[in-house]
Amino acid sequence: MKTDRFEKTFTTVPSADRTTRRRRRWIVGIAIILGIAASYLWFYAPQYLPASLAQYRQAQIQMSEAGGGGGRGLRGDGPVPVLAAVAKKADVPVFFDGVGSSRALNTVTVRPQVDGKLMSVNFKEGQDVDQDFVLAEIEATIYQAQYDQAVAKKAMDEAQLANARLDLERYARLTQTNSATRQQYDTQRALVAQLEAQVQADQGAIDNAKAILSYTRITAPLAGRTGIRQVDAGNIVHATDTTGIVVITQIRPIAVIFLLPQQRLAQVNKAFAQGPLSVQALGDDNRTVIDSGTLTVIDNQVDQATGTVKLKAEFPNKDLQIWPGQFVNVKLLVDTLRQVIVVPTAAVQRGPNGTFAYVANEDNTVTVRPVTVAQQDDLEAVIASGIDEGEQVVTTGFAQLTDGAKITIGAQEDLRRPAGSERRRGRPRETPQARSEPTPRAPLPAASAQAAEGKAGEARPAQTPSEGAAPQPGSAEQSRDTAQRTQSGGAATATP
Repeated sequence: MKTDRFEKTFTTVPSADRTTRRRRRWIVGIAIILGIAASYLWFYAPQYLPASLAQYRQAQIQMSEAGGGGGRGLRGDGPVPVLAAVAKKADVPVFFDGVGSSRALNTVTVRPQVDGKLMSVNFKEGQDVDQDFVLAEIEATIYQAQYDQAVAKKAMDEAQLANARLDLERYARLTQTNSATRQQYDTQRALVAQLEAQVQADQGAIDNAKAILSYTRITAPLAGRTGIRQVDAGNIVHATDTTGIVVITQIRPIAVIFLLPQQRLAQVNKAFAQGPLSVQALGDDNRTVIDSGTLTVIDNQVDQATGTVKLKAEFPNKDLQIWPGQFVNVKLLVDTLRQVIVVPTAAVQRGPNGTFAYVANEDNTVTVRPVTVAQQDDLEAVIASGIDEGEQVVTTGFAQLTDGAKITIGAQEDLRRPAGSERRRGRPRETPQARSEPTPRAPLPAASAQAAEGKAGEARPAQTPSEGAAPQPGSAEQSRDTAQRTQSGGAATATP
């Protein structure tokens, strides 16, 4: 069978026309997407256009509004509803945010210092113990015997010393009368000195035996909280054991070690040189302050791998809100800005020309004004220039705003929320004016009106005639008749 020939109908070679058509489709799709984005910016978000186009668009809108009906197609019906807040002066603290981990101020692994049988364990796991609390006891029979032997040895040597001193006095008197030689006197004096040294050695042995005997009572070296017990009563423990009996941690107060970028080290050192700095430990929501402490140590070197520096703070931890090993978000207070202009963070917008804000005028229009932001957080922004005290800035409703647009300021609400939260909100709240105005309804056909009237008669109870109005005859009979026909499955129509 020959395989060197193939029919043309079985060969598939991509043609140049197909590749060209595919390219054209991609180009057309991209052009459509860019066109939709440009149209949205042109009609609904002109504030994000470049300065020249924004001015041209504003002029076009003003001309359309002056012409009458054309403005309705460009700007919608009436002024844009917004919410606004008043710029005010306030003292704003300057915080540096950091993330760290907490650790016990002191951690001690309690180990036995002598060998023996563990007779008793006197603590409960997780118990708060004071310093010198007896945690456990080791059998002390052997060590008590050694102590008693040392005491007895000292008593024996003291008796010999007393006798030697008496002999020394006798040799001293005999030497004066030449009844004893000078050599005998000197030998006795050396013996007294030797026994005095022996008594001192015995006292040292007593102190050593007493110390070893005290090691049979294992006490807490500091006040803290005990952990999980590592050994039970009845086991033979050794001074060389590495696991120990229990670990005690001091968690009141507690320490937190956190990191800050090296760029902020100079400002922190300058503030720390003037006095203690306050540190706040935050909860899981990164807002609730669970404890307040002070900065104690700034590390003496910067970590070259991460470009950060370690700082250590101490917290009282009275309510045990912080636990050793826990990750903690902290805020370090380094300065306080006095009497600066403050606006909600939601009022600060960003465009191609930088940050700006919509300032509400007395004639119910807005002005786009460039602003300089000194610092900001999730709630407030400090304005260095661009806004004066007492001016109103728009915080919600930027979608259809442009320079000079007409606005209506709605009822104030709680503006202390993170920036951009209006995008996550649901349906906007109705103002009292909007709630008071009834919404017009389209007239219903005759048959539909009769059906709706019958259903309303079924659902509403019979109204009591008000004073001064004559009751309509037969209205109660008509309602009962309608209700009966509705319950029986018939059509609810009004009785003529």
